[in-house]
Amino acid sequence: MDSMPATNGAPLIDVAFAQMKTSIIRCELEPGTRLKVESLSKAYGLSSSPIREALNRLAQDGIVQATENRGFWVAPISVDDFNDITRLRVLLEHEALMDSIEHGDDEWEVAVLTAFHRLSLAEKRLGTGPVALDDDWSERHRAYHMALLSATPSALLSNMVASLFDRAERYRRFSALNRKEERHKNNEHEALMKAAIGREKEKAGRLLRKHVQGTLTRVAAALDRQLASVE
Repeated sequence: MDSMPATNGAPLIDVAFAQMKTSIIRCELEPGTRLKVESLSKAYGLSSSPIREALNRLAQDGIVQATENRGFWVAPISVDDFNDITRLRVLLEHEALMDSIEHGDDEWEVAVLTAFHRLSLAEKRLGTGPVALDDDWSERHRAYHMALLSATPSALLSNMVASLFDRAERYRRFSALNRKEERHKNNEHEALMKAAIGREKEKAGRLLRKHVQGTLTRVAAALDRQLASVE
């Protein structure tokens, strides 16, 4: 990329961080890829300083690994790591959901309903292919889950939930690359949404746990097959 990217006034570190994070989550930068500062600077049209700082931030998020002597590379994937991410998602998203049901006001309900409606519209236009590979669906899917959990008063919990969701998204993308079909989950999203805005804490918590763990079952099976094929 020869020209400077549009920043819309954002600091260059934030621009580099957002662009590289998107590329990693979408598996455009594959697991295990060496991340050379000079090559990335040329690709993104940015100097080495914001690139290096962005890589350090991505390392804190867990999707980049760094050592003093070896530099940076995209974090590898494993079934064990995805199991761990899922376990933490269940724990933390449950807490955020309980908070949101307790503290959520009218604006929260409207945000959840709007996010669900936008996700539904995206899903209706998709066929039977892997929805995780559709960028628009993925963005709306993330927005739905974040809206659902957005009324927690804990900014730290909210940030941790978002980070784990993005790490899980990378696994969904990776496993979807070789899948031909995927079960659409909008009925699960609708049931969860209705339980949440209906203030049914126990039901909503149960549905959330089932929804997240269902993703684990499907993605872990796909990962087992793919990782075995390259060994």
